[in-house]
Order: sequence, then structure tokens, then C-alpha cells
Amino acid sequence: MYLYPKWIRVWHVVNGLMFLILIITGLSMQYTDKENASFVVGFAPAVKWHNFAAIMLTVNYIIFVAGNFLTTNGQYYKTSRENFLEDLLKQLKYYSWGMFQGEKHPFPVTEKRKFNPLQKITYVLAMYVAVPLLIISGIGLLFPEITITKFFGVSGLILTDILHITMGFFLSIFMVIHIYTCTLGDKPTSLFHGMITGYHKSEEHHS
Repeated sequence: MYLYPKWIRVWHVVNGLMFLILIITGLSMQYTDKENASFVVGFAPAVKWHNFAAIMLTVNYIIFVAGNFLTTNGQYYKTSRENFLEDLLKQLKYYSWGMFQGEKHPFPVTEKRKFNPLQKITYVLAMYVAVPLLIISGIGLLFPEITITKFFGVSGLILTDILHITMGFFLSIFMVIHIYTCTLGDKPTSLFHGMITGYHKSEEHHS
């Protein structure tokens, strides 16, 4: 099944690379003293590369949202309330027990369903909640003059920084889990191969 058109594959690669740079430079900025030895990258180059990756990620995100709006790819992110919790629990049961027993995937990939229920809700929260908050808080830190001065007596800049770090942390965890679940195909490299060729190989037992 051809599920990953070229624009999705290019977007995915750029998104992954920019986010990796953001993680490395973000940690370097957090744990490197301006005058002492660097954590991974020196403070000044970390700021430079962090800002560059942030701009690229933002432009890439706009392309993602526009692409989902203008193409059929957006349909894969639509959620339905019908049997939502039941399907979610069924998928959790499969990941925690069923797949180790050789059970068939309860929600195999089809041309109309690219994501299982757990993937769908996770991707929606990541791409339509966490990433926008990360971008907005990042803009607030880049241009502190536009940030609210005080919010319930607390510095708006501090709250913006906390929001930015929190979203970055959750998205970093998401990235690790995402990479792991991508090894759960028919072979550990099957799903990665699909992102290169655009074709998803139908499987009986794995996601």
C-alpha cells in the first residue's frame, strides 16, 4: 500500500533531524555555563543552531498542517468517539501482551486507516497540541518583549520557559517511543523501509 507520499517522507525526515538538533542544543543551553566547558555543544553555537532548527521546524510544521488540510493525509488524524476507549484498551492490551503471544494486530494498517487508536490519539496530541505550544513558547522566549509580564504574580517569561521545556520533554519522550514502535513491524526495519519507499508492507501479526 502506498501510504507515504513524497511530501510526507521529506517532512518526516526534516522534522526528525530538526527535532534532534533542538534536543541536543536545548540540553547544551540548559547545562552549559557561558564561561565553562560545554555539555555537548558550546553555549553560543547551541543558541545559534537551536534558533535555526526552531525556524526550520516551524516552517516544516506549517507545511505539515497545510498538507493535511489540502490532501487526504488529514483523514488519518480524525478521531471518532464511537468505541474510543474500548479500541484504545484493545490496542494497549495488544502492545502489552498480545503481540508477545503472536496474536494478530487488532487494527491492521489499511488504505483508510494508517494509525491504530493509540497511535492516532498520541499523534494528535503531539502534532496538534504539544508542537504548537512548543513553537508558541519558543517564539515567546525568542522575543521576550511580546511575552506577558506577569501572570497571577508570576513572571510570564518564567512560565513561558517552563511550558517550553515541558513540551520539549514530552515530545522527546514521544520521539523515543515512536522510534521503538517503528521496530515492531514484520521485521525491525520494515516500517523504516516504508518511510523510505512510501510503501507499507501488509503484515498479519505486527503494527
